[in-house]
Amino acid sequence: MNTLFHLQRTTMTERRKQLRNNSTLQEKLLWKHLQGSRTGFKFIRQYSVDNYVVDFYCPAKRLAIELDGGVHFSASQQKYDKYRTKYLEAFSIKVLRFKNSEVDLDIKSVINKIAFSLLN
Repeated sequence: MNTLFHLQRTTMTERRKQLRNNSTLQEKLLWKHLQGSRTGFKFIRQYSVDNYVVDFYCPAKRLAIELDGGVHFSASQQKYDKYRTKYLEAFSIKVLRFKNSEVDLDIKSVINKIAFSLLN
């Protein structure tokens, strides 16, 4: 699948900007650990693939990181998230999902899981 057409679509520019400007506390906290290539890899906040926007994306590793708040625990949202993950995987993008509570309670563990994924 030709991914160039699907990544960072200009039609999503305003949506990505809006999401960056309204980041959750957990997104802000995780971004402090990912920004500036602190992991050894560059991450982009609010990266779009077609009509989907992922919270964080590492182009070099084709790794998307999603933080899930309470809305993601409903059955319908979980079904949607599963579909969305499969869609992203069709572009050879690996998706890591973390609950907001994981970031709140054990950010080091979240960072370690991301680092492990980046190195493998």
